[in-house]
Formats: sequence, C-alpha cells, structure tokens
Amino acid sequence: QVQLVESGGGLVQPGGSLRLSCAASGIGFSTYNMDWYRQAPGKQRELVAGISRVGITYYADSVKGRFTISRDNGENTVYLLMNSLKPEDTAVYYCHLAPLYWGQGTQVTVSS
Repeated sequence: QVQLVESGGGLVQPGGSLRLSCAASGIGFSTYNMDWYRQAPGKQRELVAGISRVGITYYADSVKGRFTISRDNGENTVYLLMNSLKPEDTAVYYCHLAPLYWGQGTQVTVSS
C-alpha cells in the first residue's frame, strides 16, 4: 500500500521559512517524479514544484527563487524548503506521486 505522509507545516510570519517533508512508503520511490501542490481556500489546486527521478526541478513562477524542492532517495523523502514566505503562500500543501497518489496535506499559514 502506497502512503505519502507530509509534515512540517505551521504558522509563520511573512518573510519566514518552513521546510515541508513528504515520506513515501510502499513504492519504489527513486523511480518516480515527485511534486508539491497547494490549494488555498476557494481556489483550485496548483502545482508548486516538481522534481524528476534524476533531480531535474520545476517551479511555478510565483515561487521561483524562494522555494527549493529536493529529494533523498535513500530516505524515500521529498522536501520543499520555503523561504521569504508571503501571505499569499497560505494554503494546504500536498505531496503528489503521479498519477494516482496524494498525501493528506499539511497546512501552511503565513500571517503576522
């Protein structure tokens, strides 16, 4: 059974940082591309960042230069380091292993 478990969300002030983690189990993690999505209240879920099985990365324009995605295949974990956070980054962040698997989500709130 495939499981994706996110952690690391929370409340942070504007300009602060958070690191999200997503631990995968039940699947050959190193052979899959991994993504982070987010969904803010009243908005559609959007792709934030992705990393291929060989480490090629992709970022949405809204987070480019502020967020960094990385993976540790030995630990079956993908990370999202978020710096210079803004209130508009507030959302539930989801780990995704295409095409079928999603984590439960972790809330990120950026507010003073």
